[in-house]
Amino acid sequence: MKPSKPTLDEILEAHIQTLALTLRRDTVTNYRCVAHRFLGYLHAAFPRVRRLAQLRRDPHLLGWFRWMCHQDPPLCNKTRADYLLGLRRLLDDLAANGHCFQPNLIRREDFPPRPQYLPRPLPPLDDQLLRDELRRTDDLPANALLLTRATGIRIGECIDLALDCLRQLGPDQWALHVPLGKLHTERLVPVDADGRRIIDRILALRALAPPARLAKSAGMLLPRCGGHYALYQTLLWALADAAKRAGCSCPVTPHRLRHTFASEMLRLGVSLPALMQLLGHKDIRMTLRYVQVTQQDLQREFHTARQHAARPHQVPVLSVPNCTASADPSGIRQAIAATRHLLEMYRRAIAHEKTRRRLQRLDQRLLKVALQLDHIVTPEK
Repeated sequence: MKPSKPTLDEILEAHIQTLALTLRRDTVTNYRCVAHRFLGYLHAAFPRVRRLAQLRRDPHLLGWFRWMCHQDPPLCNKTRADYLLGLRRLLDDLAANGHCFQPNLIRREDFPPRPQYLPRPLPPLDDQLLRDELRRTDDLPANALLLTRATGIRIGECIDLALDCLRQLGPDQWALHVPLGKLHTERLVPVDADGRRIIDRILALRALAPPARLAKSAGMLLPRCGGHYALYQTLLWALADAAKRAGCSCPVTPHRLRHTFASEMLRLGVSLPALMQLLGHKDIRMTLRYVQVTQQDLQREFHTARQHAARPHQVPVLSVPNCTASADPSGIRQAIAATRHLLEMYRRAIAHEKTRRRLQRLDQRLLKVALQLDHIVTPEK
């Protein structure tokens, strides 16, 4: 008996299980979600399509695109683009593995435009109020959040910090070893005295944690009673409560602490390549987004300055060089220089063009007097 060919569901699930051998769990979960969404639509709209070779761009894929656009609540452009990207990756992998189906099912023009993404640093007042409140709270979640603000690391990277994450690189040179994170990179982030104090406080509070919690967190800086996600939720709740108590004027998320750190570093003069290393970016274009935030600062200061246009800044009055009272060539030269200086400052303050030209001619006459004086003095020598 001839074995039946695997269905589209079975092919996709088998390939996702293969991806699970090399990719992170969250990434595999995203691929499985994309496949589930697409197959759910396909089974409802085209129940007869059970094989990979039956897939057509029109009506199957184009119908799925339209279906995503008409969801209630609507899916944002980024979510729809992520779904298309995930399904295209799965289809490309299947084609590379020898499966035969219609090519170019998903094309570049199918992707919706992504909204312009700008980092959202906290306003300076909110940032200060939040940090003061976290210092007053002074428990493990509060100090973990202070550490993310002081170093700019991602909240997931903070959760995965090792017990020996603080490294001494030299005299008065310390760095935080950040493990493999979102972009599969690890790095050393410089830490100042305040950052070292926060880590020391976390270690002191960690020692007071229940033994059962420490047993589940061997080798980790932050003890936990559950897994990674449970500690993440604890930090989210702690941040929301601290922001509410501090009276912050806008919503606060862990990633906004990272944005605030990056924007602060730029204002302090850190170069883009250095900031790229601090944040663990792989592409300089990710770091360039923070320049647009500082551009907003420039716009704000520009318009603030324009509000004072009714009170224009006065040109400072320069002091007149000291003139000696001696009646000798040196004293005369200084007097002529001082007079020319006053004439020039007076000329700049006058708007009438004809008067400005007359004053310029007077200046030229004084220059000629100074030159004649040199000719008179030279023969005497």
